[in-house]
Amino acid sequence: MAENLRPKTGEFEGQLWGVVFVGSEVVLVDEIPFPREITTTKPLALLGHGITDIEIHFLQIKFTAIGVYLDTEVVKHLEQWKGKNGSDLAEDDDFFAALISAPVEKFVRIVVIKELKGAQYGVQIESALRDRLAADDKYEEEEEEALEKIVEFFQSKYLKKNSVITYHFPATSPATAEIVFSTEGKEDAKHKVDNVNVAETIKKWFLGGTSALSDRTISCLADTLSAKLA
Repeated sequence: MAENLRPKTGEFEGQLWGVVFVGSEVVLVDEIPFPREITTTKPLALLGHGITDIEIHFLQIKFTAIGVYLDTEVVKHLEQWKGKNGSDLAEDDDFFAALISAPVEKFVRIVVIKELKGAQYGVQIESALRDRLAADDKYEEEEEEALEKIVEFFQSKYLKKNSVITYHFPATSPATAEIVFSTEGKEDAKHKVDNVNVAETIKKWFLGGTSALSDRTISCLADTLSAKLA
C-alpha cells in the first residue's frame, strides 16, 4: 500500500516545544500533516518523510510517520555528489555519513500511528542503538548508562495515536540530542542525551542510509537532496 504524500493547502500554525510551525502548505504522510517548514533557532525545511511499517501475511501494519527537517545549508557540504540521481544516493552510505557529520541543525519529527507502550518503545530504541554501538566498538559503561536513561524516560509514557516524539540535533551542540514527547492532555516531557556516541548513533538510526530505520524516508531524502544538488 503506497503512503499518502500529497501536499495540502491550508494554514498550519502553532508553537510546540519551542518549535514554531508556520506555513500555508503541509505534506500529508499517511494522512498525518507535516509542515513544510519549522523554526527552532532558524527555519528548517522538510526534506524527507516516510513511515515505519511491517507486512504480516500480506497485511501492512503501520507504526509511525516520520519527517526529517534540515537546514538547507546542508547542500553546501554535499557538493561532491552533485548530479547524482536519488536512487544512487539512497544506496550511498558515504553520502549519508557526510549528511550526518555536516555541521547543520537537524530535527526529526515522529508521529505515532499504532499505539504502543512507552516501555516497549524505549526497549526498541535501546536494542537498536546498543547493537549499532557494539558493532562500532563504542559500547562502554557510559553508553549503557545513557541508553538506560532513555528507557527510563519512556518507561511511564503511553504512545497513543497522534502522540509526537521529536529528536533535535543542534548545530551548536552536535554531541547532544534533545528528545521531546508530546501527547494530548499532558505537559511535554523532555530528555537530553549528552553522550556523544549515543547522540551520534541516534542520528545514524534515522539518517544512516541503507541501515536507517525507514528506507522510505531515506529514499525521499535522497530524491529531495538530489534535486537540490542538480
